[in-house]
Amino acid sequence: MLQIDGQVYQMINSGLSNGFFDWMLVPMRHKLFWIPLYLFIVAFVLTNFGRRRWLVLLFFGITLLISDTVSSKLIKKTIKRERPCHMEELTPVKRIPCSHGYSFTSSHATNHFAIGTFLFCLFSFFKWRWLFMLWASIIGFAQIYVGVHYPLDVIVGSLIGTIIGLISFNIFNRFAQNFKDPEALVYASTDS
Repeated sequence: MLQIDGQVYQMINSGLSNGFFDWMLVPMRHKLFWIPLYLFIVAFVLTNFGRRRWLVLLFFGITLLISDTVSSKLIKKTIKRERPCHMEELTPVKRIPCSHGYSFTSSHATNHFAIGTFLFCLFSFFKWRWLFMLWASIIGFAQIYVGVHYPLDVIVGSLIGTIIGLISFNIFNRFAQNFKDPEALVYASTDS
């Protein structure tokens, strides 16, 4: 399994090397790149979710805190898998500086899938909500492409993040039903 993981890593990191991916994926995996999206989501929630807006933002933060803690503090420090960019036998193409932190799981994948899943559920009225999952997938793929994570790091991080996002949204939904707000755009119901 780990041998296949290394081979798929090489295929993505080296085999798919091209100028377009370098131009697109390197900045897309950086947290500052997405500040306009985060600001838009916060502004949208503040203006359209009525009394539930602060609850949405609170759970958004809780979701991120839990996912990052699970990935960075619990799993990484327990598994202690070396990053592929430190494994010279993989001949990694290093497109960004190689971190000295551990590789498994990808915190980028865990965090973005947790947030993406939460938003996917929250915006049940939005027909393009699947874009949140595409966004998380691109960031996960970029982590392999730039050389800092194995595919298995991203896959497991994605699954854990998705589970955290679903649990967080379901707890949020229970709290949100206590707010009676006819002016709000969304009623945070999983039925819609």
